Amino acid sequence: MAEEELSQISVGEFETVSQLLASSEALQMAFLVMIVGIIGIVIGYTKFSSWVGTRKIYYSRPHLSRFVRRAVLPFFAIALITAINVHIQTGVLLGEDLTIVGDEHVSAEETFAKILNTFNILVIGYTISHLVPIALTKRDKSSLEKEDFDGWFELRGFIDDDGDLFHKLYKWVPPKIRPDEIDEAEFEEKLKTPEGQEYLENFRTIKGNPIGGYEKLVDEPFEEWKKSERTKYGKYFENCVSGNNQSGRKLRPGAKPDEIFPIDVWREEKRTHGFEPIIPSHRPPGYAKKKREGIPKSAKQILPIGIFIATILGVVAWWGVDLIVLATATGGLAIGLGLALQETMQNYFAYIFIRKDKIFVEGERVKLDTGYNGYVHKITPRVTYVRDALNESMAIIPTRQLVSAQIVNYTQGVKMVPAVVDVGVSYLNDPKQVSAILVKVGKRAMKEVVDSKGRHLIRQRRCPYLEKNKPSCGCDKDIHVDINQPVVRFNQFNDSALDFSLWVYVRDYGAQFKTKTDLRIIMYEEFKRYDIRIPWPIRTVYQGDEKREQEEIDKLTEERERVIDEFGTGDIGRGSGEDE
Repeated sequence: MAEEELSQISVGEFETVSQLLASSEALQMAFLVMIVGIIGIVIGYTKFSSWVGTRKIYYSRPHLSRFVRRAVLPFFAIALITAINVHIQTGVLLGEDLTIVGDEHVSAEETFAKILNTFNILVIGYTISHLVPIALTKRDKSSLEKEDFDGWFELRGFIDDDGDLFHKLYKWVPPKIRPDEIDEAEFEEKLKTPEGQEYLENFRTIKGNPIGGYEKLVDEPFEEWKKSERTKYGKYFENCVSGNNQSGRKLRPGAKPDEIFPIDVWREEKRTHGFEPIIPSHRPPGYAKKKREGIPKSAKQILPIGIFIATILGVVAWWGVDLIVLATATGGLAIGLGLALQETMQNYFAYIFIRKDKIFVEGERVKLDTGYNGYVHKITPRVTYVRDALNESMAIIPTRQLVSAQIVNYTQGVKMVPAVVDVGVSYLNDPKQVSAILVKVGKRAMKEVVDSKGRHLIRQRRCPYLEKNKPSCGCDKDIHVDINQPVVRFNQFNDSALDFSLWVYVRDYGAQFKTKTDLRIIMYEEFKRYDIRIPWPIRTVYQGDEKREQEEIDKLTEERERVIDEFGTGDIGRGSGEDE
């Protein structure tokens, strides 16, 4: 029934169109010119788009170039169709009587104008559908750019800044009240010299907060910072195309796969890697695109389809088609597709929930309810990849299963992860002396254990670099609980040893493994220095010369006592503390 009704919708009007075109060779020629012209515009647009993709503006002003590329085709198409419309109505049709008689009289000018206006509406709808997402993307990128500026301000400048840009834009103002961690005489003395003021500017309180404030030296620091970033990108681009890069060859703009980052991708890469400089040709061709493979289209990317479909439906309704009847006729097909794609849609909506609620993201360490432990490698609308930490395997799980699964996330919201080293020492050693030496081991590790970039792995209230008047590496940031490191525990009297454990808190899950290794190395050095003995397992009657061993150990008692005086024993022997 629905099909019969649909077949009768506005049939007379469509017949009118065909009769109108058949009634005049001039109309047929004009219509043909319009179709050929549009095809020529499309071909020219393709060439123009490829040409723009090889220009510097495509990389340095990506949003502007995308806007121009999208606007050129519609502009010429609308101009062509409008010109033909004016020509037909003012030139051809005025001298001809093309009124078609049917159930009602139809004006030839009105009917053909409706055809041409339909093309114009479709072209305008196509244009809007593609320009709106570009504008929305530009807005989002501008917001991220402001976040980058905030990161630059917090870091007091980026590594690749031209000179001390930060202090060209801002001036540090000393606090009115001195911090409790500095005595008044020292505070006043440091205020008198530039070196002392630099020390105070980099100073952090025991809670990790800076002191003092900043006042602007220019009217618009944000705009000056943006100019600096664009200058840095200009140098990056020139190094790429000139061959002054790691590959030693001239990279080609517009090459497929991409060899040069556009400025928005360049900013994203810097943001992802802690605002470190981007080295030309440091990544393989197509790296940025490859990294984003499998990520579903965002709402901004789907928006053009929705706008254009809405435009088509509006045009169909304008021509007199009943949309309710059309929806009824296609409803059965939609239901069938929905049933066929049920699992696909479940996976897709599960992906949306995971992204929206930020249950986990790429790079985080998770443990699945099956016991598999690894890093989230990639999340797609169909499956999620979890990579083993030792790269020995890859778990592939349908994304919909992860919404209802029990997942342990070791990364999200956790800024401190314990790194614990257990050790047993001889019964002949004094437990308090052992505790003090373990505290010394922990304090050494807090300063000495760093990653390949020189950043401390162990969390601490105050970054040791600040004591050397250097910027903090971030080991004292994002700590929202009180910590007192290192922690030493006397665990038990074992068969052949006194069992101790040394605790420190590191910045993330993976940092604990290197920290444990370095702790054991430092522990070995300190135990050897102070003759703290790790005994062999004792299963039978002890046959050693205990008196002689005790005399040997007692030779360094005074030195070990001095360690107690300097480092303390943690909270061992100072009364009952909170249970761990």
